[in-house]
Amino acid sequence: MKCAVLYDVGDIRIEERAVPEIGEGELLVQTRASGICSGDVMAWYVRRKAPLVFGHEPAGVVASVGPGEAPRDGAGAPFAPGDRVFVHHHAPCFACAACAREDYVQCEQWRTSRIDPGGMAEYFRVPRQNVLDTLRLPDAVSFEDASLVEPLACVVKSLRRGGVRAGDAVHVMGLGVMGQLHVLAARALGARVFASDFNAERRALAEKNGATSAHPERAETGADVVICGPGTPEALRAALGLVRPGGTVVMFTPLDPNATFAVDAESFYFKDLRLVASYSCGPNDTREALRLIASGVVTGRNVGAVTFALDDVGEAHGALAEARITKPIVVF
Repeated sequence: MKCAVLYDVGDIRIEERAVPEIGEGELLVQTRASGICSGDVMAWYVRRKAPLVFGHEPAGVVASVGPGEAPRDGAGAPFAPGDRVFVHHHAPCFACAACAREDYVQCEQWRTSRIDPGGMAEYFRVPRQNVLDTLRLPDAVSFEDASLVEPLACVVKSLRRGGVRAGDAVHVMGLGVMGQLHVLAARALGARVFASDFNAERRALAEKNGATSAHPERAETGADVVICGPGTPEALRAALGLVRPGGTVVMFTPLDPNATFAVDAESFYFKDLRLVASYSCGPNDTREALRLIASGVVTGRNVGAVTFALDDVGEAHGALAEARITKPIVVF
């Protein structure tokens, strides 16, 4: 089978590998669509994992099930060949203390589980633990839209971590795909959404999605919740200047490990601010994300997605890295 191997930013190679063999309780999925994540173009993040078959946003069709009793989903229903599915690349054990708190990303199994070899392959193996966060797709949901489940689930968690409620003023900083998803999901919660980005085309897309947008230098202050999309110390400091006293800033993207971040401690304290991180997502978030997609709140079209063939994955990756498009989705 063909797969895309990421060696470095700007170095992706199409290689041939054997179709994975599956064991009892596992699934083999034929990939139909898989998105390229903004994390896949962060050089420091990529280089500590490369080389790898990248892609963690896959949707496809169950090609075969393992021997013995058929693998079952989280509701206990068996999977069968032909089922249309979204597969989460990480899955928790549902039994530890972290899972009991719904801190799924802190579950030891969540951190070690993964699909094999990755979503940018014609086929991938779904280990037994990942089957529990494998979701059946409604017939009306396209594979391209289904590939947005994982990134949208990260946004669902981010807004929950930020405590966003109906009527809140939410400011979204950075209007790449994750910013656009924040705009759509926050609007669905009944929030008033403001958005900022240096790119005029991205601001225009956010306006179409229901936000009031501005150039960062003209962004209004006083938001209840600020979502800081860019992973830089400068952006985080700017976010703290945009939030109202008593408000919350969500750190959505990690900083380069070599970066340093300092705050005005006196202002932070006396303004009673909250700074919270939001890392990845859990099975509660993937289910809510699929609901939003199935209901038409989020589609590939309204986040500016562009589709590419697997052979053109390098071009797609480069277009995202250079901010020429907001979201590349590879179709198989």
